[in-house]
Amino acid sequence: MDSPHGAAVTAEDFGLKGPRGWAFRGARLDAPPGALIAIEGPSGSGRTCLLLALTGRMRASEGRAEVGGLRLPRQMAAVRRISALGPVPGVSELDPAFTVAEHLRERALLQRRYDGSLRALLRPRTERTAAARNRIDTALDTAGLDPTNLPKAERTSVRDLERLEALRLSVALALIGRPRLLAVDDTDLKLSDAERAEAWELLRSVADSGTTVLAVCSQAPVGAITVRTATTATSGTSAASGTADITEADAADVSEPAEAPGATTEKTTDEKTTDEGTADAFAETGRA
Repeated sequence: MDSPHGAAVTAEDFGLKGPRGWAFRGARLDAPPGALIAIEGPSGSGRTCLLLALTGRMRASEGRAEVGGLRLPRQMAAVRRISALGPVPGVSELDPAFTVAEHLRERALLQRRYDGSLRALLRPRTERTAAARNRIDTALDTAGLDPTNLPKAERTSVRDLERLEALRLSVALALIGRPRLLAVDDTDLKLSDAERAEAWELLRSVADSGTTVLAVCSQAPVGAITVRTATTATSGTSAASGTADITEADAADVSEPAEAPGATTEKTTDEKTTDEGTADAFAETGRA
């Protein structure tokens, strides 16, 4: 199989607003095909909404973006067809009761049903089965997951997988569709330093194979094209090469609930605005 050709991703003043505030605003990005793109920021800062907007799953409110030459939000359906989601809580999650084999078989069947050509559907059953197995094996190899090393091989339940093994399985499932853009949420969540380095090595290898990777994280790896969703005292374009910041909504746009007496918070006003806007965006914006 030829390596998938990654999709270039660009954005200018890209933003998504809910009834109570902005989920994210002012996103700027210019990444070539096959790039590793990191969306960096604290939880609740609009990271997931930006990932879903750039993959055509959420409709942006302002600005413009292109993925593989397809314009957002005008061509959201077309962007969905060339992109695939890895693990995204509440959107695309592994079923803990399923085994690895069941997840792989289901994804291969869905891929054949919805993306296969008429000629492919008319091929002999043995040939179709062999092609599906080859696609699965290629995806597993790219994701670095060897089922024979799992406790019960492919019969291992998802609930028995380690966090990094589950990440590899989710990536493999997404790669079965041979997407031009792979999106992964919470890349470094609940990972040790060694596991975090291994996860980024995995995503970098996927990008090196030709698929553009878009990954949400709390800390971006060195060398990734980085978009930051947390505001700082000096917001604007970062001095680091290839990085850009996202400017959040003004506090005046949203009335905040009063804090309980004596309560403390680590969030800035902008981040709280973003937290509300994110919740509204998930509730109000259609996802596919």
